[in-house]
Amino acid sequence: MSDLVCVGAFSGAFGVHGEVRLKSFTADPLAIADYAPLTLEDGSGSYDIQITREINNGFAARVTGIATKEQADALRGTRLFAPRDRLPSLPDDEYYHADLIGVAVFDAGGAPLGTVKSVQNHGAADLLELAIPGQSKTVLLPFTMAVVPTVDLAAGRIVADPPEGLFD
Repeated sequence: MSDLVCVGAFSGAFGVHGEVRLKSFTADPLAIADYAPLTLEDGSGSYDIQITREINNGFAARVTGIATKEQADALRGTRLFAPRDRLPSLPDDEYYHADLIGVAVFDAGGAPLGTVKSVQNHGAADLLELAIPGQSKTVLLPFTMAVVPTVDLAAGRIVADPPEGLFD
């Protein structure tokens, strides 16, 4: 588990006075400002954030050190990270997506199914994207209690009961 968790990203300028477009990846989107100062993954930059208003697909925000549209545009695509110890602890049946990436997935009989490549959510529920050993394709596994009854992060193992035909 990494000491940093991605909590948001800049998606360009908002207006001409140095505000940025900010996408929040936190459960409560407004809470992203509570974890500031946010850093870059490599630790090379640190930003305090003040959300100014809600906009389509995120927020408009003021960021320390950013005063022009050009500076705000230069941040486009920059991911923002918070130290894990600033984030709230989770109940037993909830997980940070970052903790699931790279975890091995096995079926109930112990046969390997793949490794979690990403966690996606297209509106209904989370999906685990699994990289299949020896194949270039991936499989999307519903991340529900019925399909994924066991997540043991300490052992680096997930046990799944995939729907019939998913791996055919």
